[in-house]
Amino acid sequence: MAITDASTPEYKTVPIGTGQTGQRSEFDSMGSVDVPAERYWGAQTQRSLQHFSIGHDHMPIEVYRAYGVVKKAAALVNEDAGRLASWKSKAIVQASDEVIAGNLDDEFPLYVWQTGSGTQSNMNVNEVISNRAIQLLGGELGTQQPVGPNDDVNMAQSSNDSFPAAMHVAALTELDDRLLPSLRALHAEIARKSTQWMDVVKIGRTHLEDAVPLTVGQEWSGYAAQLESCIRDIEHSRDDLLKLALGGTAVGTGLNAPEGFSVQVAAKIAELTGKKFVTAPNKFEAQGSLDAMVRAHAALRGLAVSLMKIANDMRWLASGPRTGFAELVLPSNEPGSSIMPGKVNPTQCEAIVMISIQVIGDDAAVAFAGSQGNFELNAMRPIIINNFLHSARILGDGMARFLEYSVSGTELNEKKISSYVGESLMLVTALSPVIGYQNAAHIAEDALAKDQTLREAALASGKVTAEQFDSIVVPADLVGRGVGGA
Repeated sequence: MAITDASTPEYKTVPIGTGQTGQRSEFDSMGSVDVPAERYWGAQTQRSLQHFSIGHDHMPIEVYRAYGVVKKAAALVNEDAGRLASWKSKAIVQASDEVIAGNLDDEFPLYVWQTGSGTQSNMNVNEVISNRAIQLLGGELGTQQPVGPNDDVNMAQSSNDSFPAAMHVAALTELDDRLLPSLRALHAEIARKSTQWMDVVKIGRTHLEDAVPLTVGQEWSGYAAQLESCIRDIEHSRDDLLKLALGGTAVGTGLNAPEGFSVQVAAKIAELTGKKFVTAPNKFEAQGSLDAMVRAHAALRGLAVSLMKIANDMRWLASGPRTGFAELVLPSNEPGSSIMPGKVNPTQCEAIVMISIQVIGDDAAVAFAGSQGNFELNAMRPIIINNFLHSARILGDGMARFLEYSVSGTELNEKKISSYVGESLMLVTALSPVIGYQNAAHIAEDALAKDQTLREAALASGKVTAEQFDSIVVPADLVGRGVGGA
């Protein structure tokens, strides 16, 4: 006998798996479609697989797990309001929990390159949760009874408001669980090394040429400050990601969403995730644009720019060991050449540079896609969330490896650093206030031309005495006061 709303079926504990083989008939508004019987998805998912089998780029699983949160929250809110029977809600919540936990990951096979609203991924989730709920209630898969994908799982929702909500939940989860912890840890270690090396005097370089002294700690304090700014920017970008489009339904007006649903479902998602989600104050902005995602990814691009500078500095300063700068000694993690024995390369730095290049490229795609909001819908959502999660994931993982296998074990070659200080001609800058810029410049030029030390050239010029030179040109006195200089 068919299960209906008039009956209260017994909820069962059923292991995941359909126990079927071959094909099963599923249907949607366009008719019937055969799907693999061992899968929980339905007709619309199968149609998308047929029409959008493009490349190897699958919708990130993080989107589906976030969608599980959205569907669970909606079911609980609809149950509380009396719109959804409690026994239906219980089954939908159980299936949603399995989605959130990753137990149904194999049921989400769709490609990034699909409808720009994300409708097919939304229906993929609806169908899987519907069929799993039907199974938990002892029904027959494919019947859409007693739990329908549209009427029950998607109740009071549209793809147009639920997909951007899932995007925000997925993006914030990735930032909070992976990227920001890695960034904060990297910042802390770089700041620690800055303090440790604050008194080690070295020669600065501008335009790739020798400049006046600073300390290694001051140089690294610049890296720490860059990352501190990145943390601040990314944390600030989180604010708009906390605003959810749910409740706007098709075009932002909230048609078919009950009064209060938007506020209630945002509060429920906040409760389930522990994050301060709220309903977006303007659903037309939330659905017609994806500006919050664009701004958040711009903060990731800023991080990529900073990381590239730091990684490039480190690999240049570690170049050598005999014919490069050789000021830094990076950990030796693996052989660097298949032909040159004993060669070790700055591979972690290279990985960070490549990651940064990729993120900057991802950002170009995100920004361009963000500009394509037409009227009441931006229909470029899949590429934006795919690129955002890709950037956040490789940055988070890359920084963790960079910290563990490069930054933490980096040491100084103080002998080499000291020799550069002793040989520098730009220490002559300290004489400029005493003997004038032109006279100081001629001393540096003579020292270079005659292959003399700066001291030898200065004394030969007759402009300063040995006592004056030794009291004025003291590298440790030329580095300023602390990290900010004079």
